[in-house]
Amino acid sequence: MATEALPETKPQPTDIVTEPGRVDRARAAFKEQRAHAAARVKDWLATRDIDDYEIMQLAGERKQRRQDHKITQQNRMVAEAHGRLAHAKAQTDVGTIVRGLAALSGRVAAEEAKLAALQNTPVLPPTEREANSLRHGKKAARAGMVAAGGLASLPATGAAIEQAANGQPLLLAVLGTAGGYGWYLVSRPFVAGQPAPSPSTTAQLATPVNMTKREQPEQPFRQREFNAPPPPALTVKELEDALRAIGEVRGEEQLQILAVPQRDTDGNTTVVFDLPPRTTVAELKKKLPRLAGALGRDVSMVDVEKAGTEARSSLWLTDQDPFAATRPSPLLKKPAQLDAWKDGVPVGWNKRGITINLAINNQSFVIAGTSRSGKGVGASNLVVGSSFDPRINLRIVAGKQNAEWNPYAKTGVAATYFKPDPARLLALLKALLADKDRRELALNDLGKSKLVAPILDQIGGLEVVVIDELATYTRPGKPLREEILEALIELSAVALGAGIILVLITQYPEVDVIPQALSANLGAKWAMRVENATQSNAILGAGQAGAGRDASKFDPPRPGFGWLVNPFAGVTDLARSFDLDEDERGEISMLLEKAAKIRESAGRLAGQWEDPIEQHLLNATGLSSAAGGPKRDGVPGRNVLNHTPEQRQQMDALRGSLAAMKTLARDVAQVDEMAEIIGGRMTETRLGELLRAAGAGGTVKVWIDGRRVNGYQEGDIADALSLLEGA
Repeated sequence: MATEALPETKPQPTDIVTEPGRVDRARAAFKEQRAHAAARVKDWLATRDIDDYEIMQLAGERKQRRQDHKITQQNRMVAEAHGRLAHAKAQTDVGTIVRGLAALSGRVAAEEAKLAALQNTPVLPPTEREANSLRHGKKAARAGMVAAGGLASLPATGAAIEQAANGQPLLLAVLGTAGGYGWYLVSRPFVAGQPAPSPSTTAQLATPVNMTKREQPEQPFRQREFNAPPPPALTVKELEDALRAIGEVRGEEQLQILAVPQRDTDGNTTVVFDLPPRTTVAELKKKLPRLAGALGRDVSMVDVEKAGTEARSSLWLTDQDPFAATRPSPLLKKPAQLDAWKDGVPVGWNKRGITINLAINNQSFVIAGTSRSGKGVGASNLVVGSSFDPRINLRIVAGKQNAEWNPYAKTGVAATYFKPDPARLLALLKALLADKDRRELALNDLGKSKLVAPILDQIGGLEVVVIDELATYTRPGKPLREEILEALIELSAVALGAGIILVLITQYPEVDVIPQALSANLGAKWAMRVENATQSNAILGAGQAGAGRDASKFDPPRPGFGWLVNPFAGVTDLARSFDLDEDERGEISMLLEKAAKIRESAGRLAGQWEDPIEQHLLNATGLSSAAGGPKRDGVPGRNVLNHTPEQRQQMDALRGSLAAMKTLARDVAQVDEMAEIIGGRMTETRLGELLRAAGAGGTVKVWIDGRRVNGYQEGDIADALSLLEGA
């Protein structure tokens, strides 16, 4: 059988040949990728990937770097000026020093003034012009990168191809892979938030045009920026005109400005300048109220200090009253132990907002002002601060029967505390005079002429005697007035060197209340608002009102605001006390509880140490006022210091139980409900133990709300307390 010949098989054409539509699709896809790539490169070159907020942030950082560089450079200039001055001082040629030292000192001052101006100049937010400049710079940099990359790629690509042709196919594969991945990154489809490529002509024509006007979508509101720089804080002409107006600059005289006035971030301004040679900073300070008026400000908004030489002045001024708002005591934020002798205690702030610390060492104090002037708050800052130094023995004599000073007793901080009692005050002053003699003998044994910090503990610490409402004891006609004044005058004159310090508080600043012989020895004075210049001079000293320090001229008056004079601290200026409140916020009690813990650790709470003053009072009167007396309320009683710590705890438990019954409005109570009302760490078990140990006996059957339960009767607890207090 003949084999049938198979038909000749012809080669089939490829898909590309047989399906020409696929070529068109590939070309269209490549064209679309090129459009994506072109749009991405165009968008990158236009820096559209960086939004306006980021540009502003980058511009601000650039401004800050430039400012930091200027400050660094100026620091070098200051260091160089100091080095030249130090070198000049080291020269042996005295004539050369005299001739050149002034010029070098002036350069140091000028360079330091420039540095201060730079440091106090705020870096303002960048303007739109600065932001646009930064964006244009980035555009130029990116264009340069593209140009440089294109030129550099030509030889690199040629070399790569040549190496591949010479037998290095791996390198060619790597280049091909990298190129392919790069093409993918720039040609991939766009997603939401990315820039879209320009539409092709076909796409534009394919989209019908709607000639009907449509409402545009609402655009988000963009806040316009205020980039205008602030006006000059003080021009040279304004300063010169003000000084001419008050007679400090005359005729052809000129000011030499060493530091151009710059407004600080807080709105304050400082300018350093040299006055004409015929006048001094001291003379300018006398005219401070007039200068403030000439500058269009209140006297509390202007300050003048000497800046080295007698004619070089540092003028500070602000745009708003620095005393308008109250400030809390820094002790509320950080109630830590203080060194009141060396560092002082914080009492208030001055015009420039700087905290004033009054040292408790070699001066007595007077704080005076009319009713509601804030003298009590000022005194509280001083006394509360003193309680944070356990070396200070606080003796508090209240001027009223209220509870203003009770927290010092309740916490055990007050070594002595009693309410108005002229006889007891006189006994206290005599005890202090006797202690002054003891201290002087101790100083003699230690080879010292006066008390100094290293021997405070050896001599018994500092005695700080606070007498509130002094007029209660020293106004004409008051019992024992002459004897009390005589003792106060002697103590103020001779006891400071032995460590006995007076703090006198009065709302009647008159010569009859504070005689000249007493006032002259009160070195630190704080005059709050008073009625007239005579009263102001009675506090601050004769002639002070005429020199501009008049406490009757405060407008407006503010609590705790007054003239503070403290020669040892270099303070003679307006000041306002920190805000300390007890009645509404309980801040004084809270601080005293912190101070009590510090004192307890040091063994200086009332009752923890041998107190010669209270022993003298006990011998003289038969009653103790240690920590405010037995009830810690300023009423002296039997010697509470003879009680053991256990007995004092028992008395506190008895008093707490009586207070709980008063709260419950019953004369009987159970142990658990009394413990709950007492609170703190008091538990039912502990309260029962203390009541039994105090002599109140065990619980008995009592009727409460119709139930017969175990509890205590008020009479049993009161009898036990009476026996303990009389022990």
